[in-house]
Amino acid sequence: MDVKYVGRLQALVMVFLFAVFCPPALAEKKQAPGDKVAEVNGTVITRNDFDKEMAPIKQKLITMGRSLNQSQLLEIESEILENLIKRELLYQASRKNGIKVESAAVNEQFIKLKKRFPTDAEFKTALKRMGVSEEKIKSEIRRRISIQRFGDRQFAQKVDISEAEARAHYDGHPEFFRHSEKVRASHILIKVNSESDEARKAEALQKLENIQRRIKNGEDFSTLARIFSQCPSSARGGDLGNFERGKMVKAFEDVAFSLKPGEVSGIVKTKFGYHLIKVFDKKPATVISYEDIKEKLKNYLKQEKIRKEAGAYLDRMKKTAKVEIFLPNALK
Repeated sequence: MDVKYVGRLQALVMVFLFAVFCPPALAEKKQAPGDKVAEVNGTVITRNDFDKEMAPIKQKLITMGRSLNQSQLLEIESEILENLIKRELLYQASRKNGIKVESAAVNEQFIKLKKRFPTDAEFKTALKRMGVSEEKIKSEIRRRISIQRFGDRQFAQKVDISEAEARAHYDGHPEFFRHSEKVRASHILIKVNSESDEARKAEALQKLENIQRRIKNGEDFSTLARIFSQCPSSARGGDLGNFERGKMVKAFEDVAFSLKPGEVSGIVKTKFGYHLIKVFDKKPATVISYEDIKEKLKNYLKQEKIRKEAGAYLDRMKKTAKVEIFLPNALK
């Protein structure tokens, strides 16, 4: 499948992904009696709702080559169901509190979503793949806006972070605002290990010495890394990206941090074998000033306070709501 198409399809799927202030994906097809995972004050959360939330998580795990045991799977299922219930409670609260969503606001979001696809045909194909209609997408958008507006009114507008709070957090957590020294380096690795015999070690060393001579004679480090390095980074010309101390084995990082940008090391031995290291950039340790981070910090603290307020509000709602769970072993 075309990568760009997958990206656009994922954008459409985002309408259905779980977050505290996003609505659940409603089922397009009629559900058979009993095909439900929960009821919230009489409103059914269907198996389709649940499966649409679970699908992207399963796909991500497959992409990462990971699998879950039964206990881990049940934990994720419980979290998904809990989020679906919370969102339904928030939607019901938004309706009860008279939150209105104009068609113009829904259409604006719908058009933005649609514009991620080059043509109407591709957009309709994506809807077909997901098994939903345009009206269902608009319904989801309406629910999302309704919950967002309720959240703004109930929580965001009532929360403020004072200068004193922000400053106290900054002063109390200096480790969050300190950037360690970093280098950007590439390397060429010829592998040997502690179990290699002396002949193999000598052969590896000689091979790297030959590469070293070619570099000294003006050949490009990255090109030689692509040809000879036995590290997966060879595909990137040996580029290891930016790293700070503690991320590499000590013998390697001690040399890397001692080099100036543009310098190539002598031969370095580690448990992986023999290396040549070239440093491209160095960034000294820095501390972000309070003035530079103040606005972002205030926003972060505000979001944390909103999440706490919303969590307490939902806990109170759940105590008076009629919630029935039909998914086996979930939330138990």
